[in-house]
This record gives sequence, structure tokens and C-alpha cells, in this order.
Amino acid sequence: MTEAVRETAPGAVREPVLSVRDLSVSFRSDTRTVHAVDGVSYDLFPGEVLAVVGESGCGKSVTSMAVMGLLPPTAQIGGSIRLGGRELAGASEKELQKVRGKDIAMIFQEPMTSLNPVLTIGRQIGEVLRRHQGLSRKEARARAVELLDLVGIPAPQRRVEEYPHQLSGGMRQRVMIAIAVACDPCVLIADEPTTALDVTVQAGILEVLQSLRERLGTAIVLVTHDLGVVADAADRVLVMYAGRTVEQAPVHDLFGSARHPYTRGLLGAVLRPGGEGKRRLPEIPGLVPSLDSQPDACTFAPRCGRADDTCTGGRPGFRPIHPVAGAGARHRAACWHPYGADEPSGAERPATTGATDEPTAAARPDQEAGK
Repeated sequence: MTEAVRETAPGAVREPVLSVRDLSVSFRSDTRTVHAVDGVSYDLFPGEVLAVVGESGCGKSVTSMAVMGLLPPTAQIGGSIRLGGRELAGASEKELQKVRGKDIAMIFQEPMTSLNPVLTIGRQIGEVLRRHQGLSRKEARARAVELLDLVGIPAPQRRVEEYPHQLSGGMRQRVMIAIAVACDPCVLIADEPTTALDVTVQAGILEVLQSLRERLGTAIVLVTHDLGVVADAADRVLVMYAGRTVEQAPVHDLFGSARHPYTRGLLGAVLRPGGEGKRRLPEIPGLVPSLDSQPDACTFAPRCGRADDTCTGGRPGFRPIHPVAGAGARHRAACWHPYGADEPSGAERPATTGATDEPTAAARPDQEAGK
């Protein structure tokens, strides 16, 4: 189990709009069980952007889908998901339909496959408005035009009558955002909203999200692989590995003084302008392990140069970096041997667990189930 971070604003106690506690998700088949998420906890506060990062297969998207109640029947969910005091874990589909799109919404990864190719943009935006706000078809169309203008689509009066294939990738992504924010939800989950878009379009999408945050006070969970996007848009970062949370910190603390070896590995693999010519980027050896089981140990130990017998003998707690910080600690890591504040990444402990540069587990065709 991981312990969520509760933050307190100066002079006042802030209540989270979304509170996830000890969330676990597993998928069962006839032959095996995949543990995609294991003990993830976090709080999301009004107007905050929480970035969730990690390699493919670490459980980021499954965590988001669990919060939305969009997992298939084969999924087994444990823990608690509270939205404004309402428990979503275990809620019926009828109850979830009242919440999705109204109080909590999601921007899916690929808008071309998420949008209906045979319905106009206006009709797809209008559907959520008519369902949750009871607008007429004419009123929903007028509101759809306003929403398209809000997300920066030119000529919204014309675009509202067009179909997804008539729009560019960036415009389709903006349409997905328009659908997601149509009813002014208090929580918006953006699952890799800038993937496969060029940098100019990415900047535009991030500007739209920032604008929505400022205008509506929307809290955003930003799932992404792009640490440049994280540095630019997030307030706080949650790092996941093999279905578990390994580090959580304010964005400036994480980039300035990451403590978990996995987080340091991710940051070290980022391309930087004006780098050292053809210097090879450092890489994290091995692969994300198979999620057939979750050991009572550090799951990153087989890939970590700092690992020793302690790491393989027990699961590290999700502890404050500064013990005196107590329950309100903003920077936490699940590591037996975290880096010191001024310790360079190259200063590693001798590996005693036989960690090598070879993969520790064969890549599985269904490894993306933990994404």
C-alpha cells in the first residue's frame, strides 16, 4: 500500500476533488492473472495538474480507466476512488453514467479512433450536452460552436458540421477536449493528449488545457511519456513503475532533485538542446517485468545498480524524503536506497543482486495491458 500525499495551502485546509486510495487492478484469463496496478494512491486538488509518468506497461492508462469506470468485465478492482465525496469504485454502470462527462471526463489517446466517423463533430459534442444538461438539439449545436471556439478551432460554425476525417490530427484532439469539457467537469483526465502531434500543435493543446484550468478551475490528471510536457504543464508528478507508485513530488523538486533511481533514469534519457554532440544517452537496462505477480520486494531492483539484498527482501514503503516532514510531506519515494539531494546519478552502490544489462523478463505480447 502506498500513502497519498495530502497538501495543505497556507492558512487553509484544501480538500481534494479526487482521492484515490490503495487502488489495485488485475485482469484474469483462463491461464493467468495480470496485476496491472498495485496500491496506487493520490489526491488531486482543485485547479491542480498532476502528471503521471512512466514507461509503457507501468499502469498509467489502466489507473485512469479505473477511475473513469471504463475497464472491461474481466478487470478486478480494489481500493477506493472518491470524487467529491462520492465513491466510484464498485458503483453501478447507471451511477457512473451520471458522473462521466458531467463531473469527471477523459481525453482519450487517439482521437481518430475515439471519435465516431459517421457522426458530425457538432452531434458528438451535443450528445453529452443533451444528456447531462437537457439542451435541445438547436441549443446543443449553438453550445458546440462556442466550445469549438473555446478550444481554438477556426471557423467553428463550419467545423461543427464536418466529420472527423475532414479535420487534422490537432483539430481532432481539440474536438476531444471540447467534448470532455462540455459540462465543465471538476476533473479532467488527459491520456497522452499530445502523442503523435508535432511540437507546434503540442504547444497549442497545452495552451488550451492551461486556459481551461484558469477559466474553469478544472483539476487535470495528465498521463504522458513526454517529460518536456511535464516540466511545462504540471504542478506535481506521480512516477509509476510496474503498477506501483515509486516517487511523487512537486514538479520543480522532481526535476531538480529526483530521489528514486528509476526517476533519475527517466530524466537522464531526455534529449536536451545543446547537448554533448553525439554522446550516447544513458539507458535503463532490462525491461519492465511481467505483471503476472507482484513480489514483496522492490520491483525495480533487477534493473537497479544500487540494489542489494534489502531491496530483494522486502517491499519499500512510500516514505517522505525528509522524515521530519511527517504526513504532509510533498516529496516521497518508495526506495530502500534513495539518492541524496546532491548525489550525482553516477554514484551508485555496487549491485549485489546480479543486475545486468540483459532484460530480466521476456517481453510479453500483452505487456501493454499494464499501460
